[in-house]
Amino acid sequence: MKRLIPYLLSCLCTITATQASDLEALGPVYPIQEQDLLQQIEQRLRAQQRSGELARRQRAAAERARAQLQQPAAVAGVRTTQTPRRFHFDPSITLDRPLLGARGEVLFAAGSRHNPLDIVALSQPLLFFDARDARQVKQARTLLDQHRGQLKPILTGGAYLELMRRWQTSVYFDQHGRLTRRLGITHVPALVSQDGARLRIDELQVLP
Repeated sequence: MKRLIPYLLSCLCTITATQASDLEALGPVYPIQEQDLLQQIEQRLRAQQRSGELARRQRAAAERARAQLQQPAAVAGVRTTQTPRRFHFDPSITLDRPLLGARGEVLFAAGSRHNPLDIVALSQPLLFFDARDARQVKQARTLLDQHRGQLKPILTGGAYLELMRRWQTSVYFDQHGRLTRRLGITHVPALVSQDGARLRIDELQVLP
């Protein structure tokens, strides 16, 4: 009997599915009375507009966007240098697909390894620092003057727009830590310069 029950249930489901198209409605059919979702959203937006809630939310969103623009989230995992160190980084990459020219010709084959510094030199050294630390800002300004402006300041934390206005020069931000992770930088201030076919990275002691 225990084996028979699943078999009967299976047969019943098959018969029901096969004969479903032959069944007629057993009662009156009524239209769905639920309100359209878009109408609900529109009504809520109109209500928020009348109450001023919509305008308040828009102002709050604009303030959050402005704050994020003026001071992006600091790069996680990058700390102030305690022990200075120097190391080198090889920027060579292995192509996972062929690099083609304007006419479709293969310039570099897939699987080949190339160093960008063999083609173009680093135009100017890069200086990574945290603008939330007044000592690092002071040290960065000194280094910028020593290099006669030929230095690219890149923040890992702090308000880069404010610093740009103060210094009257371009200041960049390492969004999401893409550059520091790529270069292996874990402490700042850090100065990146070209050393032949490699990049030399100096994590500098913070000056008082």
